Amino acid sequence: MVENFIYYLGLVLVIIGAIMLANRLKVAYPIILVIAGLLISFIPGLPTIKIDPELIFIIFLPPLLYEAAFAVSWKEIWKMRRIITSFAFIVVFLTAISVAFIANSYIPGFSLALGFVLGGIVSPPDAVSAGAILKFVKVPKNLSTVLEGESLFNDASSLIIFRFAMVAVATGQFLWQDAIVSFGWMIFGGLGIGVALAYIFLKIGKIFPTDVNMDAILSLVAPYVMYIAAEEVHASGVLAVVSGGLFLSVRRHEIFKTSESRLKGSNVWESFVFLINGIVFLLIGLDLPEIMLGLQKEGISLSEAITYGLMITAVLIVVRLLASFGAVFTTLVMRNYINVADRSPGMKAPILMGWTGMRGVVSLAAALSIPVIMENGQPFPHRDLILFITFVVILVTLILQGLTLPTLIKKLNLSDSKDGYLSKEESEHFLRRGMRHVAINYLNENYRERRRENEYFNKMLDRWEQEDKEDSIHKMSDEGKKMYFEALEQQRIWLREENRRNINIDEEHIRHYLTRLDLEEERVRM
Repeated sequence: MVENFIYYLGLVLVIIGAIMLANRLKVAYPIILVIAGLLISFIPGLPTIKIDPELIFIIFLPPLLYEAAFAVSWKEIWKMRRIITSFAFIVVFLTAISVAFIANSYIPGFSLALGFVLGGIVSPPDAVSAGAILKFVKVPKNLSTVLEGESLFNDASSLIIFRFAMVAVATGQFLWQDAIVSFGWMIFGGLGIGVALAYIFLKIGKIFPTDVNMDAILSLVAPYVMYIAAEEVHASGVLAVVSGGLFLSVRRHEIFKTSESRLKGSNVWESFVFLINGIVFLLIGLDLPEIMLGLQKEGISLSEAITYGLMITAVLIVVRLLASFGAVFTTLVMRNYINVADRSPGMKAPILMGWTGMRGVVSLAAALSIPVIMENGQPFPHRDLILFITFVVILVTLILQGLTLPTLIKKLNLSDSKDGYLSKEESEHFLRRGMRHVAINYLNENYRERRRENEYFNKMLDRWEQEDKEDSIHKMSDEGKKMYFEALEQQRIWLREENRRNINIDEEHIRHYLTRLDLEEERVRM
């Protein structure tokens, strides 16, 4: 027991070291973690990590999806909703269908139902991998929004396919009329349950007194409650978490009511997601030896299994590239009839979208969740081959596409593309001026007489008006602090309203200034 604990502790240190190395090399950390796990797996005498397949989704998916939903901008997702839904649903379905028929045609003993199981597993690209790579390069905001938004919803569509295919494998039949009803309930039931539970968590925070620690704990519990509640009634737990996360993301100032809870909650989530992502990608490499043993039991040679894996990987890459150019063609046609976000998409964007198809967390979790024995007592057919193909797909897409994507982005020179947003410098100038005016007007309207009595406030307002440096905060009285915090709150309200009104302001810049206001408030409180 002690030895295993030391081993697990060592893996955490490996995760930290691998990510430090990735940052030093300017390489996406999922690539380094998978390779590290692969190398560790060949060290003899190390214990095998085994996780109950039924717990894979519950442990890893809810917090990762919730954090991703909380981080994206609903305003920007809505702006690019057509292309996001196309990639998240239509492209995923086309990919799963293509994989199913290719696997059924070329892999011996693979039924069409098994092909859809595999297609549901490998069809969704991984947001974590793409996000880690995009840290080192600049792309237009619209493209990064599409990638982030797609990743939120493609997990749900792929797992719906996976679930129906698993039922077909277990029962040997597929009833379309039942599937349509179940499909509708999974989507709308998941969305409704997620929003309803998010609303309940929001009200709990308003009705009952909470402190910083309670706010952080409630935010950690929320995605698990949403996911489990939806799955218990056979709705989509993924959509429940995504819809609930988006609902609360817009109302984050109501969930984390104070500047301290917002700052500490953000730090807690960053550390938690950092660890979970590291464990998952390390598991991808660590799981290879056990998968290879399963292949031997099935009587499938390693060369055959690698060939199948590379074949499915090629299908995924080709289908996504074709779908990306198909989306451009559709946009060029539909812009004559409806208003589209980008009226001249060009040829560079689909190349990038087509090449950002790295697979990762969701594919691994889905593959590992396949039961060894079905409910009828029979072993699940070709389980280890599906696991191995999934491993090859993840490894090849991470290394091939992950390592070449930064070079491709630089070659395409997309950073100069127009995306409808003000530049960073223009946004900063607009927001800083607006925040100053809001604070000055509020204080002049509510504390004009007090301002004359308080030397610090004269100097503080001069700083806002003339961009001078402020004097020591220790000169501020309790009354002065109260006035100052009220002014900061008015600036927060203005920033949130400006984010809703002004479609030309990138929400990332808004959030940056909201964080600065929280930091300023905590600095004054100390």
